[in-house]
Amino acid sequence: MSFREQAVVFPCQQESLVGVVCRPETAASVAVLIVVGGPQYRAGSHRQFVLLARYLADHGFASLRFDVRGMGDGTGEPRGFAATAEDIAAALAAFSDIEPAVSRFVLWGLCDGATAAAIYAPTDRRVCGLVLLNPWVRTASSQARTYLKHYYPRRLLDIDFWRKLLRGEVRLRDALRRFVASFPGLVRWKMGVGLGAGSAPELADGIVDALRRAHGRSLVVLSGRDYVAREFEEAVAEVPAFSDQLAQGRIDVLHFNEADHTFSSSAAREAVAAATAQWVCHAGH
Repeated sequence: MSFREQAVVFPCQQESLVGVVCRPETAASVAVLIVVGGPQYRAGSHRQFVLLARYLADHGFASLRFDVRGMGDGTGEPRGFAATAEDIAAALAAFSDIEPAVSRFVLWGLCDGATAAAIYAPTDRRVCGLVLLNPWVRTASSQARTYLKHYYPRRLLDIDFWRKLLRGEVRLRDALRRFVASFPGLVRWKMGVGLGAGSAPELADGIVDALRRAHGRSLVVLSGRDYVAREFEEAVAEVPAFSDQLAQGRIDVLHFNEADHTFSSSAAREAVAAATAQWVCHAGH
């Protein structure tokens, strides 16, 4: 299927945001808003967002990928994922003007873009679904817990690690310093202190509650080779409502065991794009 791409500039709280609409010749009534997070702009790591948008257009879905304030070509100061609701709302308004036949939207995000999309979703009835890749819930304590549980045991069983160590290619002093430095964070998690606002438990609770209140279903995509994904799994395991929503079919979870955080391989990117298109098709019905 052929498609067209159109650059757009639209306002957001006295600032200007820049995006690219990718549309097929005949678009479905549901479209995808790609929410960019972290130090990213609308192309995405390894051009993932560009390739995703074109794949979706090939399968009949229009999309908009855009720069939030302070990132890429977006004017203003960077604000962080917790303060992007106005950016998402402005993008949906611009998208609706460009595609008036579209009545429902799926928000798609990676890392803290996924977290921002989840937080926004309950506030807008036009949002009929969410696709969330490796949602961000990290704090120092959650990172320490995840590394001690997943990273260090794997390293100790890695033959290549021991070979490099014996050849002097691993700076043992630095490795030990990093290992010891992780303990304060683990102790804080064990004691339940020092978590504060925006901690992993609070973020996990907030995301799960947002998914419960959202006006559609959600797909959570987790990479096998990513500690952000492991942190998310650890955090939501302590939120009973997450299991409840899984049982009710409001949340689907999809694992890509060989993928890294940004799905950097072409095989991983294509698999995610295919899964997104298939899921959006179901979400639109």
